[in-house]
Amino acid sequence: MTHYVGILDGADDVWGVRVPDLPGCHGGGASPEEAIADATSAIREWAEARMAKHLPLPGSRTVADLLRLGEIDSAAGESAVMIPALIDSRRPVRANLSLDAALLAAIDAEASRRGLTRSTFIASAAREKIEGHR
Repeated sequence: MTHYVGILDGADDVWGVRVPDLPGCHGGGASPEEAIADATSAIREWAEARMAKHLPLPGSRTVADLLRLGEIDSAAGESAVMIPALIDSRRPVRANLSLDAALLAAIDAEASRRGLTRSTFIASAAREKIEGHR
C-alpha cells in the first residue's frame, strides 16, 4: 500500500491538507483529524479517476524531499502527515478468517441492521481502521 505525504495546516476549526504529489487533491475539516480523513477520501477518488483513464499514479515523495524543496513551511505551522492510499482493485478474493463466535454474531447482527453483507461490513471496518477514521 502506498502512502502519500499530506501537508496539514490550520487553526481553531479550519484545517486543510494538501497532497503535493497529486495535483488538486486536498481535504478539509473542522479538526486535523477531519481534514486528514477528508484528504484520505480525496486521494482514493483522485486515484480512481486517474485509473479510470488508464493513467498511472504518480510516485510518492518523502517528507525529506518535500522539506528540501520547500514545499512544507514548518515556520508557518505546516506539518507533514502520512496518508494511506487504499485503492480498490475491484477484484474480490475469498479469505478464511477465524473470529470468536460472539464477535461473529455481533458482526452479523450489525451488518444485518445496516443492510450489509458480512463481507461488506468487515471490509468497511478494516478500511476505516487502516485509514484512521474514528
